[in-house]
Amino acid sequence: MPQIPEKIHELTVGQLSARSGAAVSALHFYESKGLIDSRRTSGNQRRYTRDTLRRVAFIRAAQRVGIPLATIRDALAELPEERTPTREDWAHLSEAWRSELDERITQLSRLRDHLTDCIGCGCLSLETCVLSNPDDVFGDRLTGSRLMAERRDRRAP
Repeated sequence: MPQIPEKIHELTVGQLSARSGAAVSALHFYESKGLIDSRRTSGNQRRYTRDTLRRVAFIRAAQRVGIPLATIRDALAELPEERTPTREDWAHLSEAWRSELDERITQLSRLRDHLTDCIGCGCLSLETCVLSNPDDVFGDRLTGSRLMAERRDRRAP
């Protein structure tokens, strides 16, 4: 990993990319979504403060566990003066995200456990298909191909 001399207080996008492991395009995307900030030089080049490294690490760690970027942005915006997140910030935010992740894990486990049921069907139109009709939410109204026709009708202009 390239070392950045302590006397350098701002990083180019290339330096930030090399040091953080995030692609330059990802850094530009993060900036466009308000997750990180840069200043522009007189030559219109981006410069990032050194603490942006920690923000990028925070963003990437949250993404790895499935937190949506909008949620990450909201969490970063809640920090006092939009400062760089600390370990305590991560502990607090990750605790808040835990129930959301637990629910997603439960849903994915259920889908995985019932996936072979749909492979046998082939058309995903079983009355109680766990993929297209979880918990048989449409069971009282419609089943099978009529359900598929209703979905097509809703998409029509």
